[in-house]
Amino acid sequence: MTSTEDLYKLFLQHPLISTDTRKITPGSLFFALKGEKFDANTFAAKAIESGAAYAIIDNPAYQLGEKYVLVDDVLTALQDLARYHRKQLTIPVIGLTGTNGKTTTKELINSVLSQRLKTQATQGNLNNHIGVPLTILTIDDTHEMAVIEMGANHQKEIELLCSIAQPTHGLITNVGKAHLEGFGGFEGVKKGKGELYDYLRKSESPKVRKSESQENGVAFVNSDSTVLLEMEQARGLNNVVFYGTGYSDNLVTGQLIESPPLLAFEWENNNSGKSYLVKTQLTGAYNLDNILAAICIGVYFGLDDDEINKGIESYQPKNNRSQIVQTKTNTLICDYYNANPSSMFVAIENIGKINANRKVLILGDMFELGDESPAEHASIIKKAMETPVDERIFIGKDFFEAEKSIDHGPWTMDKKPIFYATAEDAIKGLKADPITNSTLLIKGSRGMALERLVDLF
Repeated sequence: MTSTEDLYKLFLQHPLISTDTRKITPGSLFFALKGEKFDANTFAAKAIESGAAYAIIDNPAYQLGEKYVLVDDVLTALQDLARYHRKQLTIPVIGLTGTNGKTTTKELINSVLSQRLKTQATQGNLNNHIGVPLTILTIDDTHEMAVIEMGANHQKEIELLCSIAQPTHGLITNVGKAHLEGFGGFEGVKKGKGELYDYLRKSESPKVRKSESQENGVAFVNSDSTVLLEMEQARGLNNVVFYGTGYSDNLVTGQLIESPPLLAFEWENNNSGKSYLVKTQLTGAYNLDNILAAICIGVYFGLDDDEINKGIESYQPKNNRSQIVQTKTNTLICDYYNANPSSMFVAIENIGKINANRKVLILGDMFELGDESPAEHASIIKKAMETPVDERIFIGKDFFEAEKSIDHGPWTMDKKPIFYATAEDAIKGLKADPITNSTLLIKGSRGMALERLVDLF
C-alpha cells in the first residue's frame, strides 16, 4: 500500500485533484471515491484514458499498471494527503462553521481579505469531509490566507474537518435549529458546532505566521449571541476577538441604517474610532452579523478601512442565497438554497419589514428535522400568519401535514394560506392564479428545488 508521504510526492508533481471522470484535468491525480450508488474504482481506467496522471484506488482488482496507485481507503487517503499538505503551510487559515450564513460569511470574508491578500477559499459550499480536503489541496505557495467553510450534520464532523484544515483562527456564525435529526437536538447542535472552539482552545499558542504577529487559536465571536458567549466562556478561550452591535469590548461595532430591500449600515473601527456608512448589495437584516464578522476579520488582519469597505460594497450574493431577482412584474428574494427553522424565521421576519406594495411568502419544507419536524413546521406557519404580508403559500408534505394539526386561530378569509402537498401541485396552482406586482420570498430546503417556480413570476 502507498504511504501518505509517497502519495504527497506524486501530488507535488501533479498538484491537481480530480474526482469525476467527466471532468478530468489532464495530468491530475484521480481519486476513486465511493458513493452510495457507485464505486469509482470501476472508472479508474477511464480516468487514465481521459488524461489523469495516476488513479488512486482501493480495490486491487482495478490495478492495471503503474499508473494505478493502491491505498487502503481512497477517502482516508485523500483526507490524510490534505492533512499532510496543510502541515507544510505557514499561512493563517480561518475555519468557519455555524447553522446559518456560513457561505455568505465566507464569501464576505474572502471579498474583504482579497482586497490586499492572495486568498484561497472554499468554492461554493464544498464544506464536507470531501470538499474540505479538496480545498486544502488547492492552496499553494502563492497564497497568503485561506478561508475554509466547514459544514456538519452530526457530532464529531467539525472535529474531523478541523483535524484536516487545522485552522489558526475560527468563527461560528450562529447556532440554531438545523440537522436536528443528525445532531440529536439543539444541545447536540451546540456541541457539534462547538468542536471548532475546542480545536482553537487546543491550538492556542504564541506561534506566529512568518511575516505576521497574529496569534493562533483565535476565535471571532459575535457578542450579541448569548449562546456563542456561553460556549466560548465554557471553554475558557483566551484569544477572543468580539464584534457586534453594542458590546464595549468589540473590535468592530455596527448598526443597521436601512434594510428594505438592500442593507445599508454604519460601522466603527474601535481601534481608530473612525466610523463609516456602507451600502451593500445584500438583503436581509440577518446579514448584518455576517458583514460585521468579515469587517472584524479585516480589521484584525490589518487591512485599511477603505479596503474593507470596498470588499463589502462589491460583494454580490449568488447561488440563491438572499439573492434579489427582478422580473417583468415581480421582485423575487431567492433564498431557496437551503432552509431550517432558524433561517426561515429570520427570512420571514425580514420580508415583514420590507416596504412593498404587495408581499408574498412562498415557503417549502425544511428537511432533516427528525421528530421535531411537525412542531417546527407548525411554528413556521404560525410565524408566517403573524407576519404582515398579503399572501402565504406553503409547499411540501411536511407543511401540508402540519397545517392539519395547528390551531388556526382568528384566520380571516383574506389571510387564509394556501397549502400544496408537492411542488408540482404548486406549479399548477400558480399557473392558474399567477402572482404579479409583488415582492416574493421564496425559501425552502435544497431538496424542494423551488427554483422550478421562478419562471412563473
